[in-house]
Amino acid sequence: MNVFGIGRGLATEPLSMKSTSRSACAVVVALCLPVLCGCEALYSPLATVEKVDVDRYTGRWYEIARYPNSFETGCVGVTADYELMDDGRVSVVNTCIEGDLDGEVRTIEGVARVTDPVSNAKLAVSFFFPFEGAYWILELGEDYEYAVVGEPSRSFLWILSREPTLDQTIRDGIEERLPELGYDPSRIEEVLQATDQ
Repeated sequence: MNVFGIGRGLATEPLSMKSTSRSACAVVVALCLPVLCGCEALYSPLATVEKVDVDRYTGRWYEIARYPNSFETGCVGVTADYELMDDGRVSVVNTCIEGDLDGEVRTIEGVARVTDPVSNAKLAVSFFFPFEGAYWILELGEDYEYAVVGEPSRSFLWILSREPTLDQTIRDGIEERLPELGYDPSRIEEVLQATDQ
């Protein structure tokens, strides 16, 4: 999840910016509105995983696929790096390569906090204080090898992997289960990643 606004995991889908653009600001607006307006009450229930070990969840995630969104238009090679901070929050660094894998690299930094300490599966990510966006972990591989991240309005969705590619059997299984969560698999777009890493 990536969240370029929880993501980037959106966390991510989320900070100080090394390279700023209007698309980074759009991320904040898009991801913050559901949280600011109390989105859980406005939408049908969305199940998350039962328990997340935040420490295991940290590290690098590669964005494999996503729902199209305005703030990641043209982004390839997208990654999200999460690191546990001393105060229990998670630092977030989202990276996008513009256009193709040889394009300009853009990063945005943020901070995520757990909003459901029972499961640790619901987080709020902020790239610009005081705005936050919902980052809910909907699926998580047994070995934390993949994750599916969304939020209650179902406007955003990210499929993340620890590697630049994701096993097709796992990917097919995710897409088969998405309708149960209220997501439309036909809306998913692929994210180009370098496979020689």
